[in-house]
Order: sequence, then structure tokens, then C-alpha cells
Amino acid sequence: FSLLSQLITRSMSTQQSQIGQSLARLSVGIIAIVAVSSILLVADRGARYRTDAPQPGRLPQVALVQHASIEPLDNGVKGILDALAQRGYEPGRSMDLTSYNAQGDFATANTIAKAVVGDDLDLIITSSTISLQTVAAANRLRPVPKKHLFGIVTNPFDAGVGANREYPLQHPPYLAGLGSNSPVRELFELTLKLQPSLRTIGLVWNPAEASSEASTLLAREVVKDLGLELLEGNAENSGGAGEVVKSLLSRGIDVLWLSTDVTTTTAQAVMIKAATQAGIPVIASMPSAADDGALIALGASYYTVGFEQGQMAADILQGRDPATIPIINWTPAVLRLNLTALDRMRQAWVIPPDVRARAETIFDTNGVTHQDVPAPEAPKALGWNR
Repeated sequence: FSLLSQLITRSMSTQQSQIGQSLARLSVGIIAIVAVSSILLVADRGARYRTDAPQPGRLPQVALVQHASIEPLDNGVKGILDALAQRGYEPGRSMDLTSYNAQGDFATANTIAKAVVGDDLDLIITSSTISLQTVAAANRLRPVPKKHLFGIVTNPFDAGVGANREYPLQHPPYLAGLGSNSPVRELFELTLKLQPSLRTIGLVWNPAEASSEASTLLAREVVKDLGLELLEGNAENSGGAGEVVKSLLSRGIDVLWLSTDVTTTTAQAVMIKAATQAGIPVIASMPSAADDGALIALGASYYTVGFEQGQMAADILQGRDPATIPIINWTPAVLRLNLTALDRMRQAWVIPPDVRARAETIFDTNGVTHQDVPAPEAPKALGWNR
């Protein structure tokens, strides 16, 4: 009986041990399954929220971001929307569009950037260098960056967004766009042609703006080649630009040049008024400056740039990969003249007929004259599926 009891006890212990081992193996398996499932769910989270996956019955979701309400950016945005409408993308009907405007405030620009990259969007369109930089900075932190198309940018290659001047297709695969560098050399050469006695050019610029810095660096090279001198003054905001102009006027500049940045464009009316009252002509790289009294305004037609940007946006919404779009500089330049400024100049300026013939718009005592000037065509490298 004692031997039988020992055998039964030993058998029960063995069975319990085997059950325990089975339960342990089962627990390990369950834990492994749960762990793998969790990893797969986390890994799939980005894919479930990607905007590049087709969603039947859903309108394209687009955000349009501009930095300020100034004529060049407003014209660029109008061009974007006109091109999209031409291609069948109309807000509220065939496209859900949300527009953002930082109104020139850097903190607001960063807040907008963080918001749009976090939204469920198919495409983010930006207008201005600052909007490009803020959205690009926020976007690169995303596990799956949103598609981003930029325009109305002076120099994207030095904006810190990954564009390469020498290799147009070398850029982040989700980022594409169009640069429009200012025709500074052409503007200075034209001014020197009209006023051979020209020696000093005054410039107000904002070192905090990449577009302003790019224009300034280019101008420094050009004045050396032309035997001119560039007198510079810094303005951190548009409110201080007028005082900086007065400082430059006291230093004896021959002309005041307005470059392509938000600070000076916002304050251009005040700056032009101060220079004109002193008998100093204003030349500008923003065509809109002629409307405020600049004698010569030679720069990009931002509506034309925006229209091409809108065509590129439509391409992307129809399936084109941003990685296949080359990032290049393209400046469809237009000339505007405001001849009403001539009567207030210290020196005599003569605008010859060939220069007048080139002007898209001429302001004079008779009013405003618009002339038919052939619009430059976009580079074939940008065209696709049109």
C-alpha cells in the first residue's frame, strides 16, 4: 500500500509538472503573439494615416499657406487658384481647400506650419520663402511627411530645405517647387544705362529673411562688376524701415533699391515716399512697387509663377510623384515704369522709347497704360500631363 501511494504521488507530481510546463510554454506564446501584434499595429499606424493612399469618394484635401497679405503673394495665390480651377480643382466642389495667412508674424507662421503637417492632407502649398521654411521644418519631423509644393521663393537652394542647385532632382522626395530669383543684374544695368552718373545704391534689408539675404548677396557681386557701391541698412521689421531709409539718404545715395523680402515690401509705400521727397529715385525688384511710385520696377510676374505652381499642384493631385519634379529657378520678369516720379528727381532722368516699349505697365500724367508684352513660357522640364 505504501509503495502504491508513492507511485500515485510521483505520477501526480509528474502530471502537475508537465501541465505547468505546458502552461508556461503557452504563456510565452501568448506574450509573443501580443508583442508582435502591438509592433505591427504601431508600424501600420503611419500607413493608416498616410494621405497618399487613394480614398474613393473623398475630395482632395489641400492647405494653402502664405506668409503675409502683400501684392506679390496675393498675386501668386491668385495664379495658383486659377490654374487649379483650370485643371478642374475648385474649392468646395472638387477640392477641400483651407487657406492660412500668418499676416507677417513669424510665431504665427510656425504655429500654422505645425498645424498643417498634422492634418490629414493630400498636399500643402506654400507661398513665400518663410512659409516654405516653416512648413519644411515641421514636416521633416513627421514619420510620414506630407507632400509639399512651394513657390514665390527667391532662392530655395540656400533656404535649408534640401534643394540642390546643381542637381534639380536631388531634394526630399515629398518636396517640390519653384524658385524665382530676382533679376538684380538686369535691373542695375538698366538703371546705369538710364543714369550713367550713378555711383551709390542704397538698400534696406532684413537679415532674418532668407530671401532678403539671398538678394543682398547677389547685389554685392553685381555692384562690384559694375563699379558701383552698395550702402546697406538693416531693418528687423517693416515699422523701422522708414527710419533706415532716412539714414541712407543722409549718406548720399543716388538711388534706393527695394529687394524681394516681406519686410521692405510691406513698408514699400513709406520707403518710396521718403526717398521721393528727398529727390532720390526708387528702383525695385517687386513689380508692385511701381504702383506706389518707384521709377523702375523689374521683377518676377508672381501671378505667372503662381499659375505654374498651380499647374504643378494639379499634376501632384492627379498622381505625379513630387520626387520627379525638378526644383529650378524660373523668373518670368516684367517691367513697370512710374514716370510721375521724374518731376521730383534731383537729377534729370530720360526713359528712352525702347525701354518704354518693354514695360508691361506705365504710369504717367495721362494715367495708367497697359501694354501687351509676351509672357514667358514655363520651362519644359516642369511640364507634365497637360
